[in-house]
Amino acid sequence: MIKSFKSIGNFGIFNSFDWRTEVRGNGGSVQNFQDINIIYGRNYSGKTTLSRIIRAMETGALSDKFELPAFSVAFSDGGLATETSLVGHGKIVRVFNDDFVRDNLRFITNPDDNIEPFAILGDDNNKIEKEISAIEAELGSKEEGKETCLYAQKDAAKAEEGEAFDVHEAAFDSLNVQLKSKATDKKIGIKYKPERFGDQNYNIQKLHADIKIVLSSNYRTPTDEQLAKLEKLISENKLRTISPFQPPELNFEKLTTETESLVAKKISESDKIEELVKDAVLNRWVNDGRTHHKGKRDKCAFCDNPISEDRWKELDKHFDEESALLEKNIDALIDKIEEEKNTASAALSLDKFRFYSKFHNQFDELTRTLKEAVGKYEISLGKLVTQLKARKEDILNQNSFEKPDDASADLLTAWSTYESIRTESDIFTTSLSSEQASAKETLRLKEVSDYLITIGYQEQLSSIEELKKKCVKAAKNNEQVNNIVLTKEKLIALKKRELNDEEKGAKKVNEYLNNFFGHRFITLESKKDVLAEDESKQICFEVIRDGKKAYHLSEGECSLLAFCYFLAKLDDIDTRDSKPIIWIDDPISSLDGNHIFFVYSLLNAEIVSAGKFQQLFISTHNLNFLKYLNQLGHKVLGQDGNYISYPKNSFVVARQDKTSTIGVMPKYLTDYATEFNYLFHQIYKCAQIETVDDTNYVIFCNFGNNSRKFFEIYLYYKYPDQGMNPKTLCSFFGEAKIPAVLTDRINNEYSHLCGIFERGLMPVEVPEMQTAAKQIIERLKEDGEQYSSLLKSIGIVDTVETQP
Repeated sequence: MIKSFKSIGNFGIFNSFDWRTEVRGNGGSVQNFQDINIIYGRNYSGKTTLSRIIRAMETGALSDKFELPAFSVAFSDGGLATETSLVGHGKIVRVFNDDFVRDNLRFITNPDDNIEPFAILGDDNNKIEKEISAIEAELGSKEEGKETCLYAQKDAAKAEEGEAFDVHEAAFDSLNVQLKSKATDKKIGIKYKPERFGDQNYNIQKLHADIKIVLSSNYRTPTDEQLAKLEKLISENKLRTISPFQPPELNFEKLTTETESLVAKKISESDKIEELVKDAVLNRWVNDGRTHHKGKRDKCAFCDNPISEDRWKELDKHFDEESALLEKNIDALIDKIEEEKNTASAALSLDKFRFYSKFHNQFDELTRTLKEAVGKYEISLGKLVTQLKARKEDILNQNSFEKPDDASADLLTAWSTYESIRTESDIFTTSLSSEQASAKETLRLKEVSDYLITIGYQEQLSSIEELKKKCVKAAKNNEQVNNIVLTKEKLIALKKRELNDEEKGAKKVNEYLNNFFGHRFITLESKKDVLAEDESKQICFEVIRDGKKAYHLSEGECSLLAFCYFLAKLDDIDTRDSKPIIWIDDPISSLDGNHIFFVYSLLNAEIVSAGKFQQLFISTHNLNFLKYLNQLGHKVLGQDGNYISYPKNSFVVARQDKTSTIGVMPKYLTDYATEFNYLFHQIYKCAQIETVDDTNYVIFCNFGNNSRKFFEIYLYYKYPDQGMNPKTLCSFFGEAKIPAVLTDRINNEYSHLCGIFERGLMPVEVPEMQTAAKQIIERLKEDGEQYSSLLKSIGIVDTVETQP
């Protein structure tokens, strides 16, 4: 249902209207539209403007004569219709106003034109009606919440599809949330760990690409050892270039040859002391003693006996220059061998931390190999020293030489291995960035792989796939049921078109004209349109008077015919049984009192009592008609035989200078609804105004009309033989003649512009208006009982003493 005109920014006479600000009850609460809504407003106050907004929702288009229209209609279900969204609201709307009359009853403006025909169901084909009933029985009830048969199946299929869709979406969204968290969550997201995973712009799309890789048959999970290496690699910093290693020259072969030469060297045996030759230890002991005594002692330090000159000569011949030279050469060669040892062991110092972590394992192996190679080389050199020392101990005797193993090859191999590692390390420096990027990618893929296992990715995918199959199956079933329902609905529409009867539409209009209004002078008849190009039956409506097409209809006849046409059209094939939102704008224009009552009776019987509406709006400018409308909806006999009462609300549309507004209808209009009450209220408000502004200026503009009509009613009942004239006005005001003269002037000059046409072009003189209003109120107070009653009728409680 329509809840309110939420806003009307610029449309017709409305400008900057806001419902929540303007339409409030006495307690300040916002009042909204109900099932039945009565709208009262004087002519030109904006009632038709409101009906045009609603009709635009029916036709889907606005007149291009409106400049920059802006409005918003709020529905109770939360929806909106605006000047840019007139379709799609899903509401069935039917509006009766001047535009409806012009569009459908064009003969009113063009006497040679006809009336738009409409078709309602015929009643001459029982067979088709039975077929329709049978199909409708298959379809069942379509009432929301009470569907049966195919409509129930359709509702269930739709619910099943919706439930399957929701479950599938929930599972899909749950997995997507988990993946999105892994991609971009600040706590666990790959995006926020670029130092480890290498991509600070990582997102869900890239994660899906990685998932595709780790789920491929080619992917291999790295081992723990490989992961440890990768962890070290990504933390590497670029190292300085290491200078090439220059290995020293090894002299093992040369030293071996020299050693062999000295160990096997033969010493001349002439002039040798035989005892010393035979005893190498004794020979060494004597030679050492000779060193300590010669040129230092005359006596032996051991036995204290003198050493003879001859003995010195014997010893000098025994320890000759050849022996001394051999011993000296042995010592020199031993020093060279020791130097070779030092050179070999100190040639290469290994520091693996000068190399990248990826080479550390090779370095550990090289360290062991190098140590073994140096040890072997030192052992081989030691064997040379051992043999040299043995010869030195037995300098006089030739020894046999045993050649040790040459371990220099292992040492050279270790040095060569080092140089290879050094070269690779230097080369690796240039590719460190790409190597680290590759390592981070490997770690990232491992992270993704582990996460998929943690969340049970494959299991979730399988579950989602199964849910998708169910969703597709439910959708297919829903589509099939919908197709069945649609086919049967189309079949019903087709068969109903077979029953369409435009002639019955005309008869329905005539029925309203005759039965409700007793108007038999004009009738509506269906005629075949001879100008129609289509050979199929084409009907038009004509207004007939005395068997001929009628021309020059009176305004009252046009009003009656138009309204009956509208009511009959509510039974056409597009509207019947749809319970539309109905808006009827001022249907009693140019009608007399009897016809006003018949219009009310027709509304009450054919729309309200029949329950043919979802929501009803009726606007009027006529207080007599308003009196009847206020009775609508009270204890109506429903289709089930029980009495129902429709919720109802009443509003007024009031124009203030150049703009109009909507408000809650005053209590005196809803409870009393006589023009006399209304006129009294207008005079009372004029008398009470303290400051004139744009909000109340219109009261003074209308004062002439209002006071004139008030006195016409009041004085007629007080003086039924005379009515209103200068004499009765004077009688009303008593001895004070000036108020009577002033009031008479205002009534004539401002109501009818009598004698002074220019008065209508001049501003209203507010002081004299208010003076007259106050004098009228003061005179009415003299009849305290009536005055109190008048005040109560307009919702004002005042204590007035009754005049004696």
